[in-house]
Amino acid sequence: MEPILQVENLTKQYPGFTLDHISFSVPRGTIVGLIGENGAGKSTTLKAILDLIRKDDGTVCLFGQELTEDRKDIKEDIGVVFDGIHFHETLTPKKVEKISEAAYKQWDPQVYQSYLRQFALPADKEIKTFSKGMKMKLSIAVALSHDPKLLILDEATSGLDPVMRDDILDVFMDFVQDESHSILMSSHITTDLEKIADYITFIHKGKIIFDKSKDELIYDYGIIRCNSSQFEKLDKEDILACRKRDYQWDVLVANKEKAARKYKDYVIDHAAIDDILLLYVKGDVLS
Repeated sequence: MEPILQVENLTKQYPGFTLDHISFSVPRGTIVGLIGENGAGKSTTLKAILDLIRKDDGTVCLFGQELTEDRKDIKEDIGVVFDGIHFHETLTPKKVEKISEAAYKQWDPQVYQSYLRQFALPADKEIKTFSKGMKMKLSIAVALSHDPKLLILDEATSGLDPVMRDDILDVFMDFVQDESHSILMSSHITTDLEKIADYITFIHKGKIIFDKSKDELIYDYGIIRCNSSQFEKLDKEDILACRKRDYQWDVLVANKEKAARKYKDYVIDHAAIDDILLLYVKGDVLS
């Protein structure tokens, strides 16, 4: 099945930073997590996908068609939430509804009202009185209320307490139950992505390091913990990334079961997505 979003060789150059020919896709009915350290290029990638900044090279295809400035019909099918509210702070959720109803042909007032109730958002209070978490919930309510096929989320769960974050993640999971819907979600909260993502795309210094299924990362990858003499005995071809901490080496491997058979006297731990990210960013990458 054709992916809902296909990014090919996307490039954007700024002084001191280049988003360097990145390629990845978002299959239909899936959630793709976009991870990377601050400044890695995540927000630049999302803005280039949405045509909010002019790309220098590459193509972005949504629903099988290339997104251009005049393709408002495609943009109708995209719900967007950035880190921070983009409505004027003197507005109320009720006034936001009137603006959104005029902006989107597919706006559904009943869906919007149901999200206001679910998120406990007062319809008549000005946005400036809202907490950061309430503002984020309002942005999510708007994004979900015009029948989008694709959600593009930039740190959409930041500022939410753990209980509300869990509720929002359930909303996102419900959204993709219809296999025609997908989510591209940038987040520094990797535990959220471990819960709901199907694929993880890791961007570092403007380049894609890997684009893999989440299950492969959390079930296959592992970390060898060893001392310096043990480290010297490792086959360097088995090492994806490594980092020395005091007297211990942390070594990332792609197949922990294979490593356990090969290195019987070594300690091999489960690798969380956070662990993988830290080893690639702060360690030495060998393969």
